[in-house]
Amino acid sequence: MQVILHTGVHFTDEGRLLKGLQRNAPAFREHGVAVPGPARYKTLLGEAAHSLTNSAPAPDAREIMLDELLTDDPEHVSRILLSHQHIFGVPKISMQGGIPYRKAEERIGALKSLFKGDEIELFIGLRNPATWLPAMFNDVPQSSFDDFMGGLDPRDFLWSDFLKRLRNAHPDVALTVWFNEDTPLIWGQIMREMAGVEITQKIAGSFDLLAQIMSVEGMKRFRAYLAQHPTINERQKRRVMVAFLDKYAIEDEIEEELDIPGWNEAMVDTLTETYDDDMWEIERVPGVTVITT
Repeated sequence: MQVILHTGVHFTDEGRLLKGLQRNAPAFREHGVAVPGPARYKTLLGEAAHSLTNSAPAPDAREIMLDELLTDDPEHVSRILLSHQHIFGVPKISMQGGIPYRKAEERIGALKSLFKGDEIELFIGLRNPATWLPAMFNDVPQSSFDDFMGGLDPRDFLWSDFLKRLRNAHPDVALTVWFNEDTPLIWGQIMREMAGVEITQKIAGSFDLLAQIMSVEGMKRFRAYLAQHPTINERQKRRVMVAFLDKYAIEDEIEEELDIPGWNEAMVDTLTETYDDDMWEIERVPGVTVITT
């Protein structure tokens, strides 16, 4: 069984990816891909990731989990798509000791023991620390940003370090990542990659995120353009999206307000530049596939 797990990160998704996958579940089913409803596994999977870090699963734990996940024609399923943003830990412990998601390695180890013999792959959306760290801090009980960061200077925050940790601990677990800022342009491709289907597979709702940041008039013209050019490939289509966004983007939807004491424009620029450089490093991490525009 291929177990494909979307793990966040926090404040990059808000459940939209799982909803998109479920919308396409009937089509994916034809390829042996199941998209279980979250009610079937959210609690069970979270408890397993937590409890199995220090103990082995019961002999029948895998079968019990699969029975819960696959209630409809399980013998024809070879790939399961799951989403759980708290697998690595909840926001309040996400920066404990100054180590981003410090429990991630042991949590993945727990899932490997649960799905022993199966192929596990992680899908992770990443986000600019200049906006991600404030979003996380606003969701936690720590009284100061320094307390939340656990001693780590935000200027030293690198997603590549986090991914290298996962790869070093679990070289048999493939990682597929993308940058949250690109998500509206690659939304359909993210779902295709999770499902393991061809790039030509039609995806319902592939422009849903684009519609949230583009004016109604822009979306109308964009869809008309696609109708007039039905043979353009995915990469060409993304260039067209960028061109329409340049003209029809809703500014309020693409701008974010930051409220961290002591941060100024120079600090945000520094973090963003570091993130931009880190993107190149991420693409060079062995075993990591990057979905880009």
